[in-house]
Amino acid sequence: MPESLDTLEAERTRILREFPNLGDFRPGSICAIPRRCGKPGCYCAKPKDAGHDPQLRLTSKAAGKTVAETISSPAALRKANAEIAEFHRFRELSAQLTAANEKICRLRPVEEAPVPWSPEEKKRLLRSMSRWRGK
Repeated sequence: MPESLDTLEAERTRILREFPNLGDFRPGSICAIPRRCGKPGCYCAKPKDAGHDPQLRLTSKAAGKTVAETISSPAALRKANAEIAEFHRFRELSAQLTAANEKICRLRPVEEAPVPWSPEEKKRLLRSMSRWRGK
């Protein structure tokens, strides 16, 4: 059975009420980078050695470039994990809101205009269509 407009608007309102409850969030992912210290006498300099403990880094995109931030402690790791999880929650809410709005837009009836388009409106529309086709 198709959803009614009232049901969808209630769903949209419910989703919108969840946005203020979002905590701190940021995009990114956490990765472990194995490292070598560079000292020639260290055990990590051996060819098949795994190296020192891996460094944890939070990576994300900024202005089209990947940016890495070192995570220095277990508390910083927990904080970064919580912020990333909250970002995923934000994306899910945004997707739900978009889906609900698309359904609402499809179901909402078109309001008929009592007057036809004026000659100026037609001319402006035709100009914008010809520009769009030219690109």
